[in-house]
Amino acid sequence: MSDTPTKPAFVKGLAGVVAAQTAISLVDGPNSTLVYRGYNINELAEKSTYEEVCFLILYGRLPSAVELREFTSQLVRNRVLPPQMYDFLRTLPVNTVPMSALRAAVAELAFYEPDIETIDIAITTRKTIRLISQMSVLLGAYHRIRNGKEPVLPRADLTHAENMLYMLNGEKPSAEFAKAMDLYLILLADHSLNASTFTARVVASTQADLHSAISSAYAALKGPLHGGANEATMNMLLEIADPAKVDEWVDNAFATKRTIMGFGHRIYKNGDPRAAILNVWAQKIGTIIGQPKYYEMSRLVEKAVLRHRELHPNVDYYSASMLWGIGIPIDLFTPMFACSRVVGWSAHVIEQYKDAALIRPAADYIGPVGLHYTPLSERN
Repeated sequence: MSDTPTKPAFVKGLAGVVAAQTAISLVDGPNSTLVYRGYNINELAEKSTYEEVCFLILYGRLPSAVELREFTSQLVRNRVLPPQMYDFLRTLPVNTVPMSALRAAVAELAFYEPDIETIDIAITTRKTIRLISQMSVLLGAYHRIRNGKEPVLPRADLTHAENMLYMLNGEKPSAEFAKAMDLYLILLADHSLNASTFTARVVASTQADLHSAISSAYAALKGPLHGGANEATMNMLLEIADPAKVDEWVDNAFATKRTIMGFGHRIYKNGDPRAAILNVWAQKIGTIIGQPKYYEMSRLVEKAVLRHRELHPNVDYYSASMLWGIGIPIDLFTPMFACSRVVGWSAHVIEQYKDAALIRPAADYIGPVGLHYTPLSERN
């Protein structure tokens, strides 16, 4: 009988590997269900607000009316940046990718954050509330500065979603646009152990500070196989341009093995529940602005894809035409995602601090062994 220890099985991409326990969200793939702290996302999308969902994710329960007012007040009070941050944003090259700019800005914010090195749960929670507000202010300020405009100061009388849109263009959004934005923020607030959340937890497991973990999550979200898929989806629709060309474009994409962004999901095999909700609102926004073309093209692309493979839209798919419809520039789609997900990332960081375990998986070494050093003079 051999005494050689059994080598752990290699699982590519960690598919199906349980790397953490969480009480924040449940992603039920077979039943196409997403749950935040026990509440189905469909019910939250219909009845709650982003502010309420943030409280739920951070504290594990729905707030009372008094608690929600105080929490909302905290978010409003934190809609402020250190003056040096505006100078920092102005120093960035004009062609800086927004996700890179905002990732750097979050890291820069750490220099002005009290108790930055402290990972105490109460203090980290306060830092989280501040970051939720500051990230939306950063987004609006950066967008205006890169376009040669002065940043718009936030308004205390607006909701989080309304204020985000207001700081982008200086106008209070319509009720429908604000609702669409709020809905998007709710649907993207958390999604269990996705790539960016796992990245944040790995960093937090070293007991690094919150801002380090969040800036690392930003880096992971930037990729087109994660958060960047919404931008790629809208660019695809613009490339096709004509509804009459959808079938030909999709057929050619499958023939050339080109990836069609916004379809398929690692966990949801029968459809992403968030996509179903965004489908309704993408259609609604297209009708409101009198430009239903890109929503209608989305439906045509979906049907064309299903002729080839049983692939269903994910959250990025219908969010693309909806965000475009409410006036969000395409390269800000993923930063909008980050502005929503910061509460989920932070809640996972807090969970990881409580767990107090360093994440250190094994690797399956497949390289050579037994090599011996050859002096430089003897090498060819």
